[in-house]
Amino acid sequence: MSKYNQIDLSKIKTYSIKDRLSKVDVNTFARPYQKGNSLQQFVSDLPDILIGADFKQVVETIVKAYQSDKQIILMMGAHVIKCGLSPLIIQLMEAGIVKCLTLNGAGVIHDTEVANWGITSEDVGEALDDGSFGMVRETPQFINEALNDGQKLKLGFGESIGKKITESECPYKNLSILAAGFRLGIPVTVHVAIGTDIIHQHPNSDGEIIGELSYRDFKIFCAQIARLSQGGVVLNFGSAVILPEVFLKALTVARNLENAAHGFVTANFDMLRHYRPSVNIVQRPTQTGGKGYQFTGHHEIMIPLLAGAVLEKIG
Repeated sequence: MSKYNQIDLSKIKTYSIKDRLSKVDVNTFARPYQKGNSLQQFVSDLPDILIGADFKQVVETIVKAYQSDKQIILMMGAHVIKCGLSPLIIQLMEAGIVKCLTLNGAGVIHDTEVANWGITSEDVGEALDDGSFGMVRETPQFINEALNDGQKLKLGFGESIGKKITESECPYKNLSILAAGFRLGIPVTVHVAIGTDIIHQHPNSDGEIIGELSYRDFKIFCAQIARLSQGGVVLNFGSAVILPEVFLKALTVARNLENAAHGFVTANFDMLRHYRPSVNIVQRPTQTGGKGYQFTGHHEIMIPLLAGAVLEKIG
């Protein structure tokens, strides 16, 4: 027998499981897939537990925002374009769901290359070894010419590129998010960090023009953020640093000048959970009202699932 004292469990107090608060019950379980089910039924049959429940709530929030003509803003990193998802983003724009779209500088490069040549995304590792990374002629020539023209017309960055793609003989302009924005009258703002994009390496780049047009887009974006209200939605697809930071500053401007943009819903979609989207998209903007959601998964699966679920619900 042990020489150490043992507690006596015979007087433990118990209660019925029927009186316990339980976080899971069978009514929240997934329902088996039936051959021939619609996508809407597939989403409905997801478990009402954790991210399954969150996903359904975000879909419903986007649908309600669309039906009540609330502001819906989509921010996205360039990787979304590289994953071949431009057709779905454009479909959401054409359906009137996305009312403002925001890109970083790399998004412009991939969108421009897709529109003009139907290809994009070089092998950085291989090209870096011999100093040829980012040194193609056509991409910076097209973009910088568009920015020069836009400067003369007092346009923003995204508007300048969208206008040039729309008016040029680009064989794949139907796949251009920037051209779609210009055609549909949807603001597509571009927020550039100098030195992050391959066009900055070329002698025909003008930092003054790049900075001025991107700054115009920041002010356009602030005006769009100011339109957010109870029931509005902000989505972030895959921007880990630049757009979460831009969003926070634009939100501050909107609240400072107009006491606007309160009570909306945010959702961050990315392959990894990063610090800035977690605090600048999900947590801080909704701490006094609204709600933030976080979804982790590959863009090429999560974005089609979200787009399909929303589009099917709105009919």
